[in-house]
Amino acid sequence: MSNHHSNNGAGTVLLAFVVGALTGAAVALLFAPASGEETREYLGQKAREGKARARDAVEQGREAYQRQRQSIASAVDRGREAFQQARSREEQGA
Repeated sequence: MSNHHSNNGAGTVLLAFVVGALTGAAVALLFAPASGEETREYLGQKAREGKARARDAVEQGREAYQRQRQSIASAVDRGREAFQQARSREEQGA
């Protein structure tokens, strides 16, 4: 039971660390010597970069899906052909 509490304590400490880091980053942006306009431009640029990366990741995922789909379809076709050939040989032998 004490192990369960220590795991909860570790999770709480980690959560507090993450929240503190995010809060610190937000405060640093607010009090940075850059003007509000520069900060907004910087954040906008980072958002556009993130959007472009997400779009690229989606496209790569689609391409990988298509390759896998084609590979599986090809394997199924080859298996079907092998089955038909084996079945023909069996019928000819019987």
